[in-house]
Amino acid sequence: MIKVELLEYTPNPDKVVATAAKLCYSSKSVSELVESVNEDEDKTAAFVERLMSYGHMSPFEHLSFTFGIEGVSRTLTHQLVRHRIASYSQKSQRYVNEKEFEYITPPSIQANDEALGCYEAVMKMLNNAYGKLVDLGIPKEDARYVLPNACETKIIVTMNARSLFNFFNHRCCMRAQWEIRQMAYQMLKLVKEVAPETFKKAGASCDTLGYCVEGNMSCGRYPTLNDILTNFKSKGENKNV
Repeated sequence: MIKVELLEYTPNPDKVVATAAKLCYSSKSVSELVESVNEDEDKTAAFVERLMSYGHMSPFEHLSFTFGIEGVSRTLTHQLVRHRIASYSQKSQRYVNEKEFEYITPPSIQANDEALGCYEAVMKMLNNAYGKLVDLGIPKEDARYVLPNACETKIIVTMNARSLFNFFNHRCCMRAQWEIRQMAYQMLKLVKEVAPETFKKAGASCDTLGYCVEGNMSCGRYPTLNDILTNFKSKGENKNV
């Protein structure tokens, strides 16, 4: 089962963002800006929301969030590390003995008895093969070649808020692979608890934009941009008739 913990995060996130943004347009000292931001939290929250609406995103890069993640597969982490503006520390299969490794079972396989029997038999065979290789003196870094993508792993991830916006846009989408989508939902819930204004509108692209960016691959929850443009064009043509 996926387990996500928020290990560390930038305190007073709204104030940090507001201070960084105001600094770009003010002759005041940093301490003066901090004092002005501290005076009215409601104004600060509104200012942060306005920054989002303007697309002024660089101030959000000053916010850092570190997650401890367990109970996920190597399949998931291969996708996760494609998000390049982040820092990762993962359990190493070069140094950690993976005898009797845990593994992740996809729901589609779990729901099919015949498929589950086949899947578990393969996992057992690979487990035995790995153990045999290690017992024969094969280095763990070479024995790991028989380990499956299903192998359970642990990873610590640090991202800034701007990177998280992008991560949630892609991985909270219904077209995202089920496992990383479940993890993204947990991460989003955690950051909303500690930085509600910053992540007020974070989520899948369609939830933030009001339309789907997946084109013909849309899940149908929202109209695609092409649907909107076609509808707009149709209304314009009808108006001219």
